[in-house]
Amino acid sequence: MPVKNNRLTNEQYEANFSDIHPPYESITAAKVDANRCLFCYDAPCMKSCPTSIDVPKFIKQIATENIKGSAKTIFSSNIMGAGCSKVCPVEKLCEGACVYNLLEEEPIPIAKLQRYSTEIAMKENWQLFQRKTSTGKKVAIVGAGPAGLSCAHVLSKEGVEVTIYEKESKGGGLMTYGIAAYKVTPQFCEEEVNYILSIGGIEIKYNQELGKDITLSQLKKEYDAVYLGIGVGVARQLEIPGEKLEGVTDAIQFIYDIRTKGYPAVPVGDKVAVIGMGMTAIDAATQAKRLGAKEVTLVYRRTEAEKPCTDVELDIAKTDGCEIIWLAAPKKIKGTLGKVKQLVCSVMKLGEPDASGRRSPVDTGETFTLDVDMVIKAAGQVPFEKLVKKYNLDNKNGKLLINENCATNSKGVFAGGDAVNGGKEVVDAVEAGKKGAAAILKYLDLC
Repeated sequence: MPVKNNRLTNEQYEANFSDIHPPYESITAAKVDANRCLFCYDAPCMKSCPTSIDVPKFIKQIATENIKGSAKTIFSSNIMGAGCSKVCPVEKLCEGACVYNLLEEEPIPIAKLQRYSTEIAMKENWQLFQRKTSTGKKVAIVGAGPAGLSCAHVLSKEGVEVTIYEKESKGGGLMTYGIAAYKVTPQFCEEEVNYILSIGGIEIKYNQELGKDITLSQLKKEYDAVYLGIGVGVARQLEIPGEKLEGVTDAIQFIYDIRTKGYPAVPVGDKVAVIGMGMTAIDAATQAKRLGAKEVTLVYRRTEAEKPCTDVELDIAKTDGCEIIWLAAPKKIKGTLGKVKQLVCSVMKLGEPDASGRRSPVDTGETFTLDVDMVIKAAGQVPFEKLVKKYNLDNKNGKLLINENCATNSKGVFAGGDAVNGGKEVVDAVEAGKKGAAAILKYLDLC
């Protein structure tokens, strides 16, 4: 049961990682769906969007073939509206709130319509926003992910000069490095970043890591304000025997390698176990299957009712042939000659609810064993606790604490996104960036 790369032909890789949600092929097709919209007053779809995109308005604009106006409506609320149209769990947001669900009919395909307008805008490089005259104020942003880019765009529109410090060699954060390639390609992410930067007044300095290449005190000295959009990214360890064996990896690194090295270069096992049931676990499992793994099994310590991923995501894994074992927790990883051979799991049952309200899994004392040659850990991510403590920033287990003005306890330093909330959707990070920018503008007396 070898772990190896180059399992498939280039044609197979291309087919396996092709766009999972193909776009409209014509304005006519888009208008058919747009004209189904009831254009609700006090629309529930709009209220369920973290960035409050005026959904009825942009759909009406598509219906009347005002594509540029539609794109501007979207980007005015969410500058990453193109990317979000591909990766948002719309089934629990806008589309899940569509009134057609109450009528037992298919909801309006809001994400697909949003993708239609925004992709045309990006392709045509429509400049929908104009910068105000420079204010002379300078703001540093740490992290070129959704929160940082969103914050930068709002500030730039208001005439602020923005410099983003990004530890990777490309911008986009989670969008570029942490999402399944069949949802959004690295090339698209690069195009989206370039489109956001095209407003002007924003410079990204790559390969600049906070705490290593730059310091917070240095940024505070050189800029009028600092925004921390550092996200999360440290994989949670299982803390079980055998975790260091060859063939054990974390989902973040696995997906990162797929995004940066290309499909043929990433090794995958014959029999793969994925620990977890969040969106990242699903992305890791489905991509392992699409890289050529013969068997992929998702192991989750609770029942399906408590799963953090959506039904739509779970269906993708099932369609790809992934197996699922509920009420099972990893206990030990066994190996031979330093390589993974088996995963021993404890059989769990549900006990009393934990702090989040979900019933806690309890070990029954029974175990079972899976023959595997690769284990992918997707048990969640933890914040950069050492980093935030290094700069004496108030935090709770590494998650930055901010006040109602998005400000940290360090004067002139603001924060938002996953670094604060511990990890939510891309659209939540975009909204956090907008709020952070508004707070910074107020702090700088620019509004």
